[in-house]
Amino acid sequence: MTKWPRFILAALLLLLLAACRDSGSAGDGSGKAEPEGGEAASPAYSRYAEPIELRIGFKVPDSRLNTGDSNDNNPITRYLESITGVRVIHSWEAKGEEVFFQKAQLAIDSNDLPDALVVNREQLGKLIDNRMIEDLTDIYEGYASELVKDIYDSTNGEALGDATRNGRLYALPNVAIHADSPALLWLRQDWLEKLELPPPQTYADIERIAKAFIELDPDGNGKRDTLGLSGYRNIVYGTKPHVAGLDAVFSAYHAFPTNWITDSSGNVMYGSITPETKQALGKLADWYRQGLLDPEFALYKETQEPIIAGKSGMFFGPWWMPYYPLSEAVALDTKAEWRAYAAPLDDSGKFVTHMAPVTDRYLVVRKGYEHPEAVVKLLNAFTRLERRQDPNLAEVDKMDDFAAETGIQPRAYYPFDLLIDYSDAIEKHYADIQQALHDKIDKDTLDPDTRLIYDHWIAEEEQPKKNLEGWKAVNAYKYGVAVLTSTAIERVRSVFYGTTPLMQSKWPELQKLERETFLNIIVGDAPLSAFDTFVAEWRALGGDEITAEVAALSGG
Repeated sequence: MTKWPRFILAALLLLLLAACRDSGSAGDGSGKAEPEGGEAASPAYSRYAEPIELRIGFKVPDSRLNTGDSNDNNPITRYLESITGVRVIHSWEAKGEEVFFQKAQLAIDSNDLPDALVVNREQLGKLIDNRMIEDLTDIYEGYASELVKDIYDSTNGEALGDATRNGRLYALPNVAIHADSPALLWLRQDWLEKLELPPPQTYADIERIAKAFIELDPDGNGKRDTLGLSGYRNIVYGTKPHVAGLDAVFSAYHAFPTNWITDSSGNVMYGSITPETKQALGKLADWYRQGLLDPEFALYKETQEPIIAGKSGMFFGPWWMPYYPLSEAVALDTKAEWRAYAAPLDDSGKFVTHMAPVTDRYLVVRKGYEHPEAVVKLLNAFTRLERRQDPNLAEVDKMDDFAAETGIQPRAYYPFDLLIDYSDAIEKHYADIQQALHDKIDKDTLDPDTRLIYDHWIAEEEQPKKNLEGWKAVNAYKYGVAVLTSTAIERVRSVFYGTTPLMQSKWPELQKLERETFLNIIVGDAPLSAFDTFVAEWRALGGDEITAEVAALSGG
């Protein structure tokens, strides 16, 4: 047997101890993670021997708990704590995305960050500049699960690259799913059929249907209390659509407000100041004047109110609208039937949409937090759960039962609003389900995610709306994703998503000017010619200088 020199043996011992420490395997009550055998023995899924605390800013979901539980103490939070040993405490909560990021900005400005927080692109840049967050490069390599790494790798480095500066990773980004970018027209199909109207394709079709929904009592209650088209008070979402945004009205004019695009000569332009945007504003102003666009769209505290109440006949939104708000609308009126359409089309009959950036939100860890790896371990745990790969089947069944009983998706109470999935996952699920439904592949070969949707699909066909949890997934895929996969879509990408130096000081004023001008034009408080005044002001207040910065940074 070879006799090793003493200094080599000492070095090997040090390496072994370091490996144990880095993998979180110390079980001495120090708070380091302890392996439990099998998958749990890996750093990605090992549980802390003694519970540790993680303080976060939490985005309150739209769903409402009615079980006596709270946002930070419910079946989902209790399960995640049981398998990770991480006790999540809400430093603060915020309802709605806009309010959440406002609170996040306040926490940044006051240098009072919770231990972990989801931030937007601009906020990430500021946090890196001011050295307020942890470098996660080594933590990610050591603790991220193979599933999480594989999902990020599917973007060919774009997602992690978006959260990296000078070769160091400062955040865990979300991954934009291609299917999330287009805004479809969701429509009360039962009203459409009752009034014997053809499905919509053009602006004129939408106008005709909206007018009928308002005037012809489609809900049959003898009152003129139904609405045509719902709207969002800030008009457009700009990158990733949500409930009742009017982005699709602009896209059909080849207008892309809030996006940086190139004109026919290849020059970088801000999409909100183009002639096409003025055309779209004129159309929306005309719809508002006729009452086709909900006269109170700018007044709702929550955009989805008239949809859930069963008053709205149409609204724009992404493929997943059956998950929310349509699930709540149907729960209140089971006769309601909603379908999605690729409308309006442009003058040449094409369906046009802007695409979301590869990432648009980032999970960061406060500089000095003792257990940055805990944030990665939580992401591993709820990603595995969300992707239906969690091996703790009995516990997963309990959460499925909770979801079925309450209508609340477990993802609503994950600690971070940061779902990640393969960028083409939605289209692939739908294609595989269709193959299985038509006996072209064995259903038993479907991955867990797809198999669950397939099982819901079969159950929904046998007993429609009996299980609202199954109804959500089936209707989202059967109508939303079906439209996306059967429609030729012209996709337009923004050339720039970041922040330039001048934006730091000038952008808030320019955004306020834009929002106020657009809203005033639509509701008739300003004439359409006010758009030209807005463009001139926008340019003079720094817009031209910012455009030059964007052109330089984007290579345009």
